Amino acid sequence: MAPAPRIRLLPETTANRIAAGEVVERPAAAVKELVENALDAGARRITVTLEDGGIGRILVEDDGHGMGEADLAMALERHATSKLAEEAMLFRIATLGFRGEALPSIGAVSRLTLTSRLSDGAAHAISVEGGRKSAVGPAAGAPGTRVEVRDLFFATPARRAFLRTPRHEAEQAVEAVRRLAMAWPEVAFRVEVEGRIALALPPADRDGRIAALLGSEFAAAAVPVEAERHGLHLSGLAGLPTFHTATGAAQHLVVNRRPVRDPLLRTALRVAYRDMVPAKRFPVAALFLEVPPEAVDVNVHPMKTELRFRDPASVRGLLISALGRALAVGAAGAAPEDVVAPAWGMAGFAEAAAPGYESRPPAGSFPGWTPPAGPLPQRPRMAHLPLGFAPAQPPPAHEAFGPDFGAEGPLGRPLGQILETYVLAEAPDGSLVLVDQHAAHERLTHEALRAQLVEGGVRAQPLLLPAVVELPAADAARLLDRAGELARLGLEIEGFGGPGALLVRAMPALLGAPDPAPLLRDLAEELAEMDEALALEARLDAAVARLACHGSIRAGRRLASAEMAALLRQMEATPRAATCSHGRPTVLRFGKAELERLFGRR
Repeated sequence: MAPAPRIRLLPETTANRIAAGEVVERPAAAVKELVENALDAGARRITVTLEDGGIGRILVEDDGHGMGEADLAMALERHATSKLAEEAMLFRIATLGFRGEALPSIGAVSRLTLTSRLSDGAAHAISVEGGRKSAVGPAAGAPGTRVEVRDLFFATPARRAFLRTPRHEAEQAVEAVRRLAMAWPEVAFRVEVEGRIALALPPADRDGRIAALLGSEFAAAAVPVEAERHGLHLSGLAGLPTFHTATGAAQHLVVNRRPVRDPLLRTALRVAYRDMVPAKRFPVAALFLEVPPEAVDVNVHPMKTELRFRDPASVRGLLISALGRALAVGAAGAAPEDVVAPAWGMAGFAEAAAPGYESRPPAGSFPGWTPPAGPLPQRPRMAHLPLGFAPAQPPPAHEAFGPDFGAEGPLGRPLGQILETYVLAEAPDGSLVLVDQHAAHERLTHEALRAQLVEGGVRAQPLLLPAVVELPAADAARLLDRAGELARLGLEIEGFGGPGALLVRAMPALLGAPDPAPLLRDLAEELAEMDEALALEARLDAAVARLACHGSIRAGRRLASAEMAALLRQMEATPRAATCSHGRPTVLRFGKAELERLFGRR
């Protein structure tokens, strides 16, 4: 007797739910698919409404060309599409979507209602619940299409359990629309989240849309990019190297009107800015690449965010060379000010040196002189040392440092500065000490802010004139949602006029007077990357670390002798001073044995 077959076809509803996992992994993916359908339908006005982060309800309305009764019935069938007239078109895709999975896949895991009307016809509607379709019937509606999705993943509760908080899911959905809006500036977009406008973009030209999404500050600190080679055309705006952010979220890459996060393009962007942007910082750019449809495969990723180019070397070379030329021209005419890292004043030191400071460090406050683990560095090129060496100078008469900062502690006495970045000191035992001034002061500021936070809140300094900061609307909304948490950090903000405008009324007193714009921009990105499930204390401490970075003396700032001494003494009295807030070492020590080994005496 033949064994019973073990391979069988899955029921259609099960197959649809599996397919949904490839296309619809969260509300943002459903929103992206539906908005792409609207754009392919010729829409010039698209409205998205989200409730409960899109888990409870997603509504996408457009004024595109709509569908008649017969097309509406086919729209929820798998592998049905109006975008592929013949098989050959599969290899030269010119639309955002073409597979038939999107609508049936969403319908397989939700309660979906699709209403559509041609400009010269009547409106009709069809519903699907967990994959089970209704008949097409008459309905009321304006020309265009209206898609309502309720109870996303009700039919697959295991997948729903993996979603994050409604706030986080809504932010991801808004970001998906923002990226499509960058690629389609002539289309008006509006997104409402829980009854609040999260994005409102009128039709614009490309430069206007870039300014609306990335802010006028970026537009003023960007250079145009324009290049063509081998049928490829690159255009857009690239931020000057002085304009950088904490994450890569502000990098917009568009290929044939499709926003992508392609590794090849992101790597080329990073290479173009190599040696110009600080480590762990990201340049900002909005770049648009036009490629012959047959020269790129958009089907290598379920969400079509990664591509396969027929000639990747040409694409990579075009981006790197075009950006290099644009940045070289921009640098020649750029203002010398660093828009991201304004000069830090002495106010921070005055605050950090609390009354009653003792020049003798508390026992165990500084973690000794253990050299970093691993092999010793290679023999230094000492011939370069004098080029950046600044001997310690006596402080100006007007600078007061309170206690005797010249008193020698475990870190010794300062001898001078190297490359206006590292403080060179001689320890009491004759060891050579090198301190990274920015990393060290970042830790000092972090610990001082943390101490104030534990005591009840970071002390705020009201601004004489409140500052208005323009940010992308999503970033501004993210900060306003957490205004209470930010107030505990000494940062008082409120909405001001448009959806992207913030009024800054107070800043943490410990920071001196930094420019609030880059600080708010970095905080918004920090919050976007942060897991909503983190405890409030963990979220506040991460934000404190970001504040500390903006409130610290920078590499490239020349310090007076008393400033160097103050830095050393404060390090000796501060917990965890051996590393900065990011875990990098703040101090290196070379004892007699290490120096003799470096010079070949041992």
